[in-house]
Amino acid sequence: MEKGKLREGYTTGTCAAAAAKAAAVAVMSGKQTEKIDITTPAGKRLSLDVINHELTDSAAVCAVKKDAGDDPDVTDGILIFARVSKTAEGIHIDGGEGIGRVTKRGLDQPVGAAAINSVPRKMIAEAVEEAAEEMDYTGGFDVEIFAPDGVEIAKKTFNPRLGIEGGISILGTSGIVEPMSEKAIIDTVYLELKMLRGEGLRYAAVTPGNYGERFLGEIGIANAVKCSNFIGDALDYADVLQFSGILLAGHIGKLVKLGMGVMNTHSKYGDGRIECLVSCALEAGCGLETLKRVSECVTTDDALSVLGDDKRKVCAELMRRVDKTVKRRCKTETGIIMFSDKHGILAKNETADKIIEELRGQ
Repeated sequence: MEKGKLREGYTTGTCAAAAAKAAAVAVMSGKQTEKIDITTPAGKRLSLDVINHELTDSAAVCAVKKDAGDDPDVTDGILIFARVSKTAEGIHIDGGEGIGRVTKRGLDQPVGAAAINSVPRKMIAEAVEEAAEEMDYTGGFDVEIFAPDGVEIAKKTFNPRLGIEGGISILGTSGIVEPMSEKAIIDTVYLELKMLRGEGLRYAAVTPGNYGERFLGEIGIANAVKCSNFIGDALDYADVLQFSGILLAGHIGKLVKLGMGVMNTHSKYGDGRIECLVSCALEAGCGLETLKRVSECVTTDDALSVLGDDKRKVCAELMRRVDKTVKRRCKTETGIIMFSDKHGILAKNETADKIIEELRGQ
């Protein structure tokens, strides 16, 4: 490993998929396997150790140990188990002991479902399908993911607050945990912006993460700089590097925090997303019953659904506050666009369209 570089790990979703594949192989072949190969959504092929084999005539159980690399993750070292049995057709995925259950609307999975997010569910399905194809098996599988230590570990997470009860969530979008120190992230943001400026570009786009990067790509803007939670630092660098303009694009779940004046959006520095939306809804003239229902939401997307036809005027008020926060921090002309995967573009400030056109024309 390169000196000074933090070690990557893999997500609970990758562990669940690998354990499921190993158990599928065992139940089809009647034999245990010590290693299992799996491809992550990021395209990386991993060979993971398989432990805790159990094999009966009807089912197999295997486990994979979570390795978070150098990332400070409370699930590091937990065993993620999969129990797989053969069925006539189809793939059914559920959670067992230590896997949380969704009790509130607005999360990745519906109320009552196991807290196994969409990407890990797809990973699990593809992993057992790959095993079936390799062994010429044409039937289906029942897959149960469980983690006996998940009940206790979940108490150290945000799951209880989010309305996920009884255990951990199975998560991951890339399948890989890419740890970076805060300083390394901030330095990388600066270097990427400096490189763009060195290429003669006068305008740049910044976004907190993958959702924003994908959104920008859909509206024809490439080479966005991902700033993670360090939105304030990215705006500072826009001033230092003397850009003519910056476009800040982000999911409402991140940008709502700027409405409170928070420029580092990591949850460890505070949350207040729903409280801010309640305040904006009050300012926008929403009724008491609506305010109460918004206050009971656990995600911003859920709150937008509750707001219904009022969401545009509430988001306009939120954008006014976000714009004020950004202008207080950054002298560079900044366009801001706020979106939601479920609700599309929610609000733009007055300079967003101008800077979008400048970016497209570079």
